[in-house]
Amino acid sequence: MEFPPNLLPDEANPKWMNKGDNAWQLTAATLVGLQSVPGLIIIYGGMVKKKWAINSAFMAFYAFAVVLICWVGWGFHMSFGESLIDFWGKPAVALDQKYLLGQAFLGYFPTATMVLFQFVFAAITPILIGGALLGRMNFIAWMMFVPLWHTFSYTIGAFSIWCPEGWLAKLGVIDFAGGFVIHLSSGVAGFTAAYWVGPRIDKDRERFPPNNILLMLAGAGLLWMGWTGFNGGAPYAASTVASLAALNTHVCAATSLLTWLLLDTIVFGKPSVIGAVQGMITGLVCITPGAGVVQCWAAILMGLISGSLPWYTMMVLHNKLNLLKHVDDTFAVFHTHAIAGGLGGILTGFFAMPKLSRLFFQVPDWEKYIGLAYGLQTGRTSAGLKQMGIQLIGIFFIVCLNIVTTSLICLFIKLIVPLRLNEEELRIGDDAVHGEEAYALWSDGDRFENAKDCKEHGQKNKQRGDQFGRSNCPHNIVSSLSPGATKIRIMEAQLTDAAHPRVRATINLGSETFSVQANNGVLSEQLVSVKEQSMSILKDFITKHNIPTEVPDEPEEVSSEDDNDISAKPPTKKWKNGQ
Repeated sequence: MEFPPNLLPDEANPKWMNKGDNAWQLTAATLVGLQSVPGLIIIYGGMVKKKWAINSAFMAFYAFAVVLICWVGWGFHMSFGESLIDFWGKPAVALDQKYLLGQAFLGYFPTATMVLFQFVFAAITPILIGGALLGRMNFIAWMMFVPLWHTFSYTIGAFSIWCPEGWLAKLGVIDFAGGFVIHLSSGVAGFTAAYWVGPRIDKDRERFPPNNILLMLAGAGLLWMGWTGFNGGAPYAASTVASLAALNTHVCAATSLLTWLLLDTIVFGKPSVIGAVQGMITGLVCITPGAGVVQCWAAILMGLISGSLPWYTMMVLHNKLNLLKHVDDTFAVFHTHAIAGGLGGILTGFFAMPKLSRLFFQVPDWEKYIGLAYGLQTGRTSAGLKQMGIQLIGIFFIVCLNIVTTSLICLFIKLIVPLRLNEEELRIGDDAVHGEEAYALWSDGDRFENAKDCKEHGQKNKQRGDQFGRSNCPHNIVSSLSPGATKIRIMEAQLTDAAHPRVRATINLGSETFSVQANNGVLSEQLVSVKEQSMSILKDFITKHNIPTEVPDEPEEVSSEDDNDISAKPPTKKWKNGQ
């Protein structure tokens, strides 16, 4: 029997390569990559306060890019190459054509495919860490943190657990797709880094509502569907184990989401969209260490536990333990990744089915990779207990590794640049850090280099732009006059520019009301026109009634109660006392 021409080996398709496996592995790599870019970028950009949307999304975007350069430069060999010591590989580049086109150390596909597949795992890990640091970390410090943490923490965990030469791999730890290497690591590292960076400013920590929940849901959907490649690609083959892993992943995620949603509804009286996303994530994380080695009914049980225990630690225990209250973990990465990842590792040690483990690990040894539940059932209790012990050793190692390395990295960076943004940047957000804002709804989409330098929209104000000159939100200007000899006390001007490009203002001065409207023109010109008309009316009124006061040129800012939502009440400003 002859093979069809497209299946015959040639120089581009060597005999050892399985085209189906290679195609699936490249697809899985793409799915996992989409979890980060744009998945987590969308989640971070939509789930934070409006003033931090760009900064949060950009942290993820930067991390994805810089990790790739580190990965092909030295990270891949340090994670999967020749052993330097029992928990670390020798650094070397993965750029040589001959090396990349040869067969991977596992699987029937080129090393280039393995490098790409493992890269997207390496890239998503620091992005998850960033979820704990949003809203206050110095971006320059973040630019240093990512390559340092990747080099001195991620590669150690990956080599120890996933490389055949790693000490935990030889011991027999089960981490099917990264419950330890990725999720437990990112959760512990994120919590540790959050401790060193410090909390957000009080105003942000007390009130940090999402600026776009629909966008957040879109990102969550990408994250969920991308997990098909995350766990389904772990066997390095388009096999039955890959199919089971993909199914278990979605079953556990759905169960966890519904469990979290039920608890939110019972305890708080309302089903929470954000809570549902958190439940989805904890389910996905929990199943990751054992996706292909547990049965589907076990995935349901793991979903029930992952939807309830992390819910309890986040919603109840968090408010009782001083350490959890003290550390400002912006997106609760410790609960959704560290707790859920560690929990998944323990449950994998309990539910791992010997037959499925042998299919995945390709070993005939019946005394390894046996879950405690099956050990008790088959009379091999000691083997089951041993596996549980190995899982706990793996958890302990990853926790200690990330506490130590993350702390040392943060302390080192602190010697060079501040870990934290300065007070002005913390108060203003994206505009101060990047000179850009996420929502340019008016002024024809004009981009400003910096609100403090924007002369196009009137006189500058050191705090928040000029009186009418900001183009990214509506304005309510409430001004107070207090002349002692008169009963005229309030001048109120409201400026409205909703969907239509026409700016109007109503000014109430005592019993008299004045209305002004801008002529046609771009919004920047209309804003200036209304400002000039309003000030002219006020000056005429003061002159007419002989009010002994002067109209100030510059207003004083009073903070809005909520400067996050684009539909919220805009900033309020008052004239300086005595004027």
